[in-house]
Amino acid sequence: MFRIWAKLFKENRLINDMVVCNESDDTRTQKVFQAIEEICNCFDLSKPLWLNSTISDFKRHSKTRFTQDHFIDDITFDFLEIQVIEED
Repeated sequence: MFRIWAKLFKENRLINDMVVCNESDDTRTQKVFQAIEEICNCFDLSKPLWLNSTISDFKRHSKTRFTQDHFIDDITFDFLEIQVIEED
């Protein structure tokens, strides 16, 4: 099982969250991108851009944040944080 926890924060407070589960045999990268797509659909967001710093943080910690700089559209929160919480 592969699970990612997505959290929206505004003014250092958690305003919304969800967990995406994936049991497919896809690669880790494919599972992450599928989770991002599901998260964006659920929260009604455009897909964030993966900057070099974002990729580096995610590789190192299995966790990263997407701020306004990562979105083309304006966002109503401070940042979206994703974290891998279970991985086989």
